[in-house]
Amino acid sequence: MNWFIELLRQHGIAQTVIIYGLLIAIGITLGKVRIKGISLGVTWILFAGLAVSYFGVTVDKALMYFLRDFGLILFVYSIGLQVAPGFFASLKKNALASNVLAAAVVLLGVVITVSFYLLSGNQIAVMTGVMSGSVTNTPGLAAAQAAINDLHLNNIDPSLVTLAYAVTYPFGVIGIILSLVILQKLFGVKVEEQRELHRKLSVFTSSKPISVHLKVENKQLIDQPLRSLFGLIKEPIVVSRMYHKGEIITPTPDTTFADGDVLLVVAPRNIVNKELKLLVGGISDMNLKKIPDSPLISREIVVTNAEVTHRRLGDIPELHQHEFTLTRLNRAGVELVPHGNIYLQLGDIVKAVGTEEGVKEVTDALGNSLKKLEMPDLAPIFMGIVLGVVLGSIPIYFPNMPVPVKIGLAGGPLIVALLLSRFGGMLYLNNYTTRSANLIVRELGITLFLASVGLSSGHNLANAFADGSGWMWIVMGIVITMLPLIIVGWAAHRYFRKTYFEICGLLAGASTDPPALAFAIKAAGSDVPSETYATVYPLTMILRIVAAQLLIMLFS
Repeated sequence: MNWFIELLRQHGIAQTVIIYGLLIAIGITLGKVRIKGISLGVTWILFAGLAVSYFGVTVDKALMYFLRDFGLILFVYSIGLQVAPGFFASLKKNALASNVLAAAVVLLGVVITVSFYLLSGNQIAVMTGVMSGSVTNTPGLAAAQAAINDLHLNNIDPSLVTLAYAVTYPFGVIGIILSLVILQKLFGVKVEEQRELHRKLSVFTSSKPISVHLKVENKQLIDQPLRSLFGLIKEPIVVSRMYHKGEIITPTPDTTFADGDVLLVVAPRNIVNKELKLLVGGISDMNLKKIPDSPLISREIVVTNAEVTHRRLGDIPELHQHEFTLTRLNRAGVELVPHGNIYLQLGDIVKAVGTEEGVKEVTDALGNSLKKLEMPDLAPIFMGIVLGVVLGSIPIYFPNMPVPVKIGLAGGPLIVALLLSRFGGMLYLNNYTTRSANLIVRELGITLFLASVGLSSGHNLANAFADGSGWMWIVMGIVITMLPLIIVGWAAHRYFRKTYFEICGLLAGASTDPPALAFAIKAAGSDVPSETYATVYPLTMILRIVAAQLLIMLFS
């Protein structure tokens, strides 16, 4: 038995693996426990690390620092790959107001944090930990730790940053949900009335693509080519089927309208209601999908051919035949209408309508070989990680600053992952990973990071509450959590005319807090909060990471 005790005590690879394995297993198990639907998730790994460190358990420091930084890199890089599609989509004009409001939440939190720093006498690094914990943002903590390490700030104890994060995190989860409840009372919201309002609004405002059968009733369209209709609509639309002169066809832009034609159009819902019905005609009773003996079929095809991912859809000759039409594109759960300027990405799911031969041509061009996606190409991913580390290590010199600034191991990989996920196909760098593979890498990274910072910080746990600092951090954290949410929530309701459920999703996304989103979805009885959450989450995540680093750089 002595050999086993020695194994746990003697620093080395075996002891480190055992300690990390136990901490991660215990933390994940505790993270599955829910109290009134709320769970702290993988943050329990941090608490477990703090506890064993408090009781004197230690590991080899060199190994611990390596696992901490490598875990951070894996986590941030996989986050970048995950949020990239939503991030670039969120920069569109129709999402501008929501992202401005979410950015205001972040900015107000930073201003309050700096104010507390000036008034309380706490180090800015500690206040950054308080801020990250109060908004339940673990990447912010990671960014702060990386900035401290990159700037070689020997006067700052990184363990205090972790403790500040740990003691404020649980109150951050509760405070976000409590803020949503306060706003409901403040607005006098009646849940059933809000649900009915969204049922009516969805008919006119949803940008999700739908398919609709329209009768050609506008006489000015007769004998005009189909492209004339496309020229009148600002948003991309697709005519997947057409009942034309007694036949069902997949039309081309040169197909001319005839009296009695029926179009099956795929377009955003708001375009259908606002423009298409006026330009074309009313809803037809004919269902072109269910016509007996129709020569047309539909099939969903997965993009697995890397050769089509570095060119615009309009520049791929194989996809410009007359026997089929591409009607929908599903990317990372977001449905889009295909158009000539879009770049395909590996893993995209394209719906094609056409003859058997035509759909086979699309399938051959796009690949549709799921086995290729099951095995991610690791070389471009690790090349991206290398580029991210290099970018994060570039010294940036500013006047009157004693040391150069670096965006660090949190910022560099994140930026490279975003750029490669969006533009990597043009450079023949395939960074595609399946959702499950991305999730495994992300969770592996965050668990290694949380276990490391917990093991390095627990020895100061008693001191944090002995001198009253811990209680002060909790009070400041509650203010940082709730005040920005209530202010911005009121402004969103008063000046931006956002509904309560939209505000709930927006504020949950601005806090990057899944429990708050779950609370909002349950109240709404629909996915309305999820839409604004997804709209602001990517930009907010980036701002939280950048804000944590900037606070360390500017005030340390």
